[in-house]
Amino acid sequence: MDPVVALVISLSCILLLSLWRQRSGRGRLPPGPMPLPILGNILQIDAKNISKSLTKLSKAYGPVFTVYLGTRPTVVLHGYEAVKEALIDHGEVFSGRGSFPVVERVTEGLGILLTSGNRWKVMRRFSVMTLRNFGMGKRSIEDRVQEEARCLVEELRKTKSSPCDPTFFLSCAPCNVIFSIIFHNRFDYKDQHFLNLLRKLNENVAILSSPWIQVCNTFPVLIDYFPGSHKTFLKNAADTKQYFLEKIKEHQESLDINNPRDFIDYFLIKMEEEKNKPQTEFTTEALVSLLNDLFGAGTETTSTTLRYGLLLLLKHTEVTAKVKEEIDRVIGRHRSPCMQDRSSMPYTEAVLHEIQRYIDLVPTNTPHAVTCDINFRNYFIPKGTTIITSLTSVLHDNKEFPNPEKFDPGHFLDERGKFKKSDYFIPFSAGKRICAGEGLARMELFLFLTTVLQNFHLKSVVDPKDIDTTPVFNGFVSVPPAYQICFIPV
Repeated sequence: MDPVVALVISLSCILLLSLWRQRSGRGRLPPGPMPLPILGNILQIDAKNISKSLTKLSKAYGPVFTVYLGTRPTVVLHGYEAVKEALIDHGEVFSGRGSFPVVERVTEGLGILLTSGNRWKVMRRFSVMTLRNFGMGKRSIEDRVQEEARCLVEELRKTKSSPCDPTFFLSCAPCNVIFSIIFHNRFDYKDQHFLNLLRKLNENVAILSSPWIQVCNTFPVLIDYFPGSHKTFLKNAADTKQYFLEKIKEHQESLDINNPRDFIDYFLIKMEEEKNKPQTEFTTEALVSLLNDLFGAGTETTSTTLRYGLLLLLKHTEVTAKVKEEIDRVIGRHRSPCMQDRSSMPYTEAVLHEIQRYIDLVPTNTPHAVTCDINFRNYFIPKGTTIITSLTSVLHDNKEFPNPEKFDPGHFLDERGKFKKSDYFIPFSAGKRICAGEGLARMELFLFLTTVLQNFHLKSVVDPKDIDTTPVFNGFVSVPPAYQICFIPV
């Protein structure tokens, strides 16, 4: 047979198979736009702003609809009611983790972020219990955060009021908190190993939010056979995991099972306890992946929120002035802020909530999957189907938050100026897979921001009205634009 004819026949078969698979599933799944063979609906989704594209599709197909990312059907849940019904009312069924091929090349099915089933439950239970042993949400962790906040202030003083990019400083602070839990020590802000790890992490977050990575996740074959920024991502991740492996070996050589010093020691003790169990989840490889998850999730999300928060405070000077007035009245200048102050600072609490609501840090959440077949709102969703939950649609709901595109702390204040909770505030997701580090993140945001504002006036290098707060990427993470800021000592 002529090679050209054979190629045409092969491609035709692939196209027909793709069409058949897509059409065969459409009658059972929620409605959605007609997918193209092989490509699916990717031409209808803006890789630079996936969340905006999903909002547009929801207006045509409702709060539960199906899109095809390549040949793979993905069910999208849009709006508070649909998201709540799935993640909370049917939490166990929707607790699986959806496909994230680029990151899966790093995790290799281990860790906590992208695992499902029993492995995820075992790792999450161990992590939460161990973090509680270190006082997660209690005074012992608060002391660490307060110490790091003071170190952050000293580093900012060294800028001598000159314009600077705050990214570096705001990455070091939360990173040192998580490292004090993992390694039992913090790093100097000039430590080269520390700086190298942060550089790789910051670079990887930007890469993960880029349009190219969205394409690679849709067509995983590109990861292995095509050049691109995903290669840098994988190299950075491999280097970071090698650093953690070296730290684990150091801990193994100095381990005292009667006196665990940090998270690694607790894990190594658990490894020793289960070394004779053939199906144990506690292995060196699992520890490396778990540390990588804790490092990434415990550093970058808080760092990016702080960075975005300062940008919003630069732009909205009237908000900053009210926060500083509340700090002066409740805390004063002669002691460090503490978590007990938060209940007496409703405006500051509202500002912190509004920052997280407004920036919409993880617009489409980390992908979920259903752990078994389920009939959901009269639609049939087969086991293993990837689920996208639009956090944007909840955080920017215009009925709960009037003018949701406007930064307004009043969204979380009642008519008397008291802090007002909202069920729609779910920046950490909800249900079974809600962020395990939510308590630590909220503590860090409060203590870091109030300590900075207690000690410095914030000054922009441009007119505040000219500051653009539009994210440069709105893929996996909303990445704020680069900016310069001056920290003027009070």
